[in-house]
Amino acid sequence: MSKVSFIGAGKMVSAIVHSLLRGESFSTGEISCCSARDGTSEKLAESTGISRFDSVEEMLTSPPSILVLGCKPQQINELPPSIAQSSAGCLILSIMAGTPIKRLAQAFPQARNIVRSMPNTPGQIGRGTTGYLFAHSPNAQDRELIEKILSSLGKAYELREEEDLDRVTAISGSGPAYIFEFTCALEEAARAIGLSRDLAKELAIGTVTGAARLIEESELHPEELRNQVTSPNGTTQAALESFSADELRTIVRHAAEAAKARSIELSHE
Repeated sequence: MSKVSFIGAGKMVSAIVHSLLRGESFSTGEISCCSARDGTSEKLAESTGISRFDSVEEMLTSPPSILVLGCKPQQINELPPSIAQSSAGCLILSIMAGTPIKRLAQAFPQARNIVRSMPNTPGQIGRGTTGYLFAHSPNAQDRELIEKILSSLGKAYELREEEDLDRVTAISGSGPAYIFEFTCALEEAARAIGLSRDLAKELAIGTVTGAARLIEESELHPEELRNQVTSPNGTTQAALESFSADELRTIVRHAAEAAKARSIELSHE
């Protein structure tokens, strides 16, 4: 019998499975998956040795302890009605965006508990940040299991209320895209001031990744690190004053507010 079963086998699920096996948290015989007819579950099973099933019904013939929902949010409506009974007693972990606990509880009415989480794409390389919330207060064993699975993606933080997941979505969930966009803007600026396309890309990526590594390894707040780079009347100060004049922090705040608002909208659709 599988201890952990996955509906969906995309990049995030693949990252979790590989990490769990690498850390010997579970054996290949304790993990199973199924997916839409897109070849992802076949690829994951072949690369890891875990069990693969052609359908959710087949996979849940012997219910797992934990059922992880790693499919697309709209696919929850396509799950067979029988899943309400076949998932009875399971701990449900959703890594789907914009699907509230209320909707999950409707699909899995006999689950022993439900966890809604919001991972981010760096979780694909084990450097992610995930916020998660239990529908009900868990027992110690279930809390440990969820922490073990989600920490396989990077850092995981238990939240106090579901509204926090919309806030987390706006910061760490969507946040990697903000960093990617800034990197693109830096690359574009490099080309605009005369650097070659290849060098502009290398400098932009190297600067962002290097600065991120410095933030991670330093005990200083990012603002202090910024101040260390900023000489009075120097080049960095000139650039930062330009950012301030264009209200960069206001732009970022507005972006986060828009992402939060959209997260709330999606949870009601």
